[in-house]
Amino acid sequence: MKPIHFNGHVDANSEAKPTPAVPWALLSLSLSMLLASLGTSIANVGLPTLAQSFNASFQQVQWVVVAYLLAITTLIVSVGRLGDLIGRRRLLLAGIALFTIASALCGLAPTLGLLIAARAAQGLGAAIMMALTMACVGEAVPKSRTGSAMGLLGTMSAIGTALGPTLGGVLIAGFAWPAIFHAMVPLGLLTLVLAHRQLPADRRAATGERIVFDHLGTVLLALTLAAYALAMTGWPGGFAPLNLLLLITALAGAGLFAVAESKAAAPLIRLAMFGNPLLSAGFAMSALVTTVVMATLVIGPFHLSGALALDAAQVGLVMSSGPIVAALAGVPAGHLIDRFGAEGVTMAGLGAMAAGSAIMALVPLSFGIPGYIAPLVVITGGYAFFQAANNTTVMTTIQPAQRGVASGLLNLSRNLGLITGASAMGALFAHASVSSAATTSAAQAVAAGMRATFMVGATLMVIAIAVAWKSQAMTRRRLP
Repeated sequence: MKPIHFNGHVDANSEAKPTPAVPWALLSLSLSMLLASLGTSIANVGLPTLAQSFNASFQQVQWVVVAYLLAITTLIVSVGRLGDLIGRRRLLLAGIALFTIASALCGLAPTLGLLIAARAAQGLGAAIMMALTMACVGEAVPKSRTGSAMGLLGTMSAIGTALGPTLGGVLIAGFAWPAIFHAMVPLGLLTLVLAHRQLPADRRAATGERIVFDHLGTVLLALTLAAYALAMTGWPGGFAPLNLLLLITALAGAGLFAVAESKAAAPLIRLAMFGNPLLSAGFAMSALVTTVVMATLVIGPFHLSGALALDAAQVGLVMSSGPIVAALAGVPAGHLIDRFGAEGVTMAGLGAMAAGSAIMALVPLSFGIPGYIAPLVVITGGYAFFQAANNTTVMTTIQPAQRGVASGLLNLSRNLGLITGASAMGALFAHASVSSAATTSAAQAVAAGMRATFMVGATLMVIAIAVAWKSQAMTRRRLP
C-alpha cells in the first residue's frame, strides 16, 4: 500500500508546500524545541528545595527528573508515528497544550506524588514537541533551507539546556519552587498561539483510507525502553540483580518488538527503513555522539571540583561554556550544510569531537581551567555541527509520510545515548578513579578517571567516523 498523504489523495512523492510565513512558522517550532529542552534541565536545580519542601529523600525527589525523561524516552517514537497518521500540526498543538497545562499543574501540586505525575504528563507533551518539531520542518520550510532550520533548532535546544539551571536558580531564590514550572506557562501559551496561526494545515486523509495504529508495537516498545532506562539508572551506584533483570527484560522486549513489527500490517517502525545506510548510520551515530556529550555533563563537575578544586559557582560557570558554544555554532553549521552539503559537515563535527575527546584525555592537570575549557569547546562545537548535519540527512532522506517516526527515532537514539552516557561512562569514571586512588592523591585519582573516560569517548568517536564513512560510501555506490 502506498504511503498515505493528508492532501486528499495518495502520492508517495509529493511534498507539502512551504508556508509563506516561514520565519514565523520557524519561530513557533524554535520555541517548541526551547520549551522541551528547558523542561529537561530547569527542574534539576530545584531537587534540594523539593526534598526539603516535601520532607523527602533525594531518591524520592529524583523521580521528578526521571518521570519526565522516562515519558520522553518511552513514547517519543510512538507519538511521532501517530503524528504521521493523524496530522503532525494537530498533534503538535495538542502536545504544546498538554505541556503548558502540565507545567501549571506541577507548580500547583500539593504532594510529591502529584508533582511526579504532572511531570510525567509534561514529559508526554515534551515527547510530542520534540518528535514533531523536526518533522514539521519539511512542511514549514523550503528544502533548500532545511540545514539552516535544523541548525536553529539545535541552537534552541542548547539554549534551553544551558538556560535551565540558571533560570531555575534565580526563580527559586526570588520566589519559590513552583515558579520554575509556572514560568513555562506563558511561554507555552505564546508557542501554542504562534503554532496555531503560522504552521501549515495538515493534509487530509484520502477518502476511504483507514488509519491503523500499531498498538501492540507501541506497548512492546514502551515497555522495552522503560526497562532499559530503569536498568541503566542503577549503574553508577552498583549494578544490582534487579538492574540485570531489567536489562534482560529489555533485550527480550527488543526481540519481541522486532518479531511483532515484521508481522504487523501497519507497523510502528518499518524495519526496512534500517536498510537505508544513511538512516541506520544516522541513528547509530546519534547514540554514540550523545554518549560522549553526556560524559561531559556528568563527569565534568566531579573533575572541576575534585581535581581543580573549584567551588559550585565556578563549576557552573565553566560548565556553561559548552552549551554556549553549541548554541553559537548551530546556525553557522546550518548555513554550511545548505551551501556545501551534510556529508562534509558530519565528518567535520565527528572529527572535532574525536580530537576534543583525545585532548581531554591527554591534557595535563597542570593546565588547569583552560586545559578543560579548550577541549570542551571543541567537543561541543563539533556536536553542534554533527547534530545539524545528521538531522538534515535523516529528515531529507526519509519519505515525507514517515517524517514523524524518523524524528522520533532520532530523538530516541539521542536519549538512549544520554542514558548510556550517564550510566556506563559514569561507572567507568568511578572505577578508574577508585583504582587510581590507592597510589595517588585524590585530585590525581579524579584526573585518572577523567582520562580513562575520554579515551573511551575518543574511541567511540572514531567508531562513529567509520560508520559515517561506510554509510556515505554505500550510498554513493547505490547512486546511478
